[in-house]
Amino acid sequence: MSMVFTSEPIIKVENSCIFQGLDAILSDVDFSIDKDEFVFLIGRTGSGKSSLLKTLYADLPLKLGKAEIVGFHLENIKKQEIPFLRRKLGIVFQDFQLFTDRTVADNLFFVMRATGWTDKSKMKKRMTEVLLKVGLADASSRMPHQLSGGEQQRVVIARALINQPSILLADEPTGNLDPDVADGIFKLFQEINKEGTAVLMATHNHDLLRKYPYRVLKCEKGKLLDSKTSDITINTSY
Repeated sequence: MSMVFTSEPIIKVENSCIFQGLDAILSDVDFSIDKDEFVFLIGRTGSGKSSLLKTLYADLPLKLGKAEIVGFHLENIKKQEIPFLRRKLGIVFQDFQLFTDRTVADNLFFVMRATGWTDKSKMKKRMTEVLLKVGLADASSRMPHQLSGGEQQRVVIARALINQPSILLADEPTGNLDPDVADGIFKLFQEINKEGTAVLMATHNHDLLRKYPYRVLKCEKGKLLDSKTSDITINTSY
């Protein structure tokens, strides 16, 4: 008899409402993401993409509905559990959010200390591994201003990978970059995904959507559409 391995989805959201302040910006949100999936999140500015991502990493509270991500229940997560949730997630922002007065190494060490690393030699080893993975093995002693935009974004991705997350949540990670640089960053996300990390990437880049046949979630008129169950047209009007 063959064994059947059922893989639990890494994200499961059921009958949820996503709020921005007092306003429900998305309602009846229902979707799940499997542990090796690559999913695009699209929609006009203000349609709820960032609010959805912020709810998933517990920056905004889930007031209505149920959601589970990497084993944490967001509808009743306690404040002191949030750092543990974020250890299992990698979060990549559009605007880098690096400390400009610290070297690349110190930026990475800061995150490590904040997430419970204490052993100096293990920290150095892990820093070297993640910088190597993003193609910046020689950048540890440089300051952010000595790096190009694409290199800074690679540092941000390295930082997101430190704790070997099960999923990367990326909010417009190529939004501020030239097309050829953006392409390199996107390929890096694909490599990370092929190694078994799920990716949920908010993007405005329609070339990516046309080029790669990944699943698409679209915020539109207060609903979240899923290309698994709806026809989603990739338009160029936003």
